[in-house]
Amino acid sequence: MSKSVLMIVTSHDRIDADHPTGIWFEEFSVPYGLFRARGYDVTVASPRGGPAPIDPASLEEFSPTEANAAARAVLAETARLDSGFDPDDYDALFFPGGHGTMFDLPDNADVQRLIRRMDAAGKPVAAVCHGPCCFVNVVRENGTPFTIGRDMTAFTDSEEKAVGLDRKMPFLLETRLRGSGANFKPAADWADNTVVDGNLVTGQNPQSSGSAARAVIELLESD
Repeated sequence: MSKSVLMIVTSHDRIDADHPTGIWFEEFSVPYGLFRARGYDVTVASPRGGPAPIDPASLEEFSPTEANAAARAVLAETARLDSGFDPDDYDALFFPGGHGTMFDLPDNADVQRLIRRMDAAGKPVAAVCHGPCCFVNVVRENGTPFTIGRDMTAFTDSEEKAVGLDRKMPFLLETRLRGSGANFKPAADWADNTVVDGNLVTGQNPQSSGSAARAVIELLESD
């Protein structure tokens, strides 16, 4: 039977008047394309539903290939996250990043519910770049914080400072994850770095989008 992946993306489109934001396109399009190439059913949801914003800077180096066009078409009509998604219907959960993610996903009750339930079931839970911000407020079914003692990575404080947005974020993601008990595993800025800890998969930055998705595929197909 085909595997089913739920991808959750941001609906937040602006950091401030001078900085439009949204999804970093590579972090969605590359995993989406790899999942579809394996024949997986992929559902895409966002807090507001409808068109999901793409960070315009993330489109500068992307040509209008058939795969990219398919990914953009899916983002033009996402499902509303509060429409009752059942974690039993999905084999894996994947959070692409983009700075918008930092604003509307960490406190989202549906995000926390889906992570908690799918993690408890041992299903792959994955996030890339800013996507791991979704983990910072999650409490596991045993009452412990999701991040405690778990190996993971994310967009580093060094990378955030390099793009000049460290003072514009609600929090610094590496700092928050370390403070919440994660065993944070960084690599050099912009290096492809994916960390797998059991069913948890995290990628550091856009360059890690493909390796994170392939790690999810390996978990799904190792049964």
